[in-house]
Amino acid sequence: MARKYIDNPNACSLVHTMNIIGNKWKPIILYLLSNGSMRFGMLNTLIPTISKKVLTNQLKELENDGLLLRQSFAEIPPRVEYSLTEKAVGLLPVLRMLSDWANEAYPEMYFEQCRIAESARTPTIETINKQYEP
Repeated sequence: MARKYIDNPNACSLVHTMNIIGNKWKPIILYLLSNGSMRFGMLNTLIPTISKKVLTNQLKELENDGLLLRQSFAEIPPRVEYSLTEKAVGLLPVLRMLSDWANEAYPEMYFEQCRIAESARTPTIETINKQYEP
């Protein structure tokens, strides 16, 4: 199935971002990989409602967009692990903020705590904001 893009004639950065991560599976994949590298089978187990074909396509798209590293090991049986790139690590605070927003906006719902890894390489919102100061 071909990737679907939202038309972006004005080169809006938000539209571009949503074209990269704006479907129901990619943020979940990024969230799961925030805690370390994983093999395909583990990702498939942790996301039981995704088909293997869709997971494969999503991983390929994330890799092509520079958000995932795919490392193959020359072993028998062959082993492949996926991990986040620095670009993807920069998205973790945004995913954490989305989780926080849901907790605040829907207090009547019970949510488990999202465990998005805190990492020395994970930028804080203050670091991100400094990039955009004049």
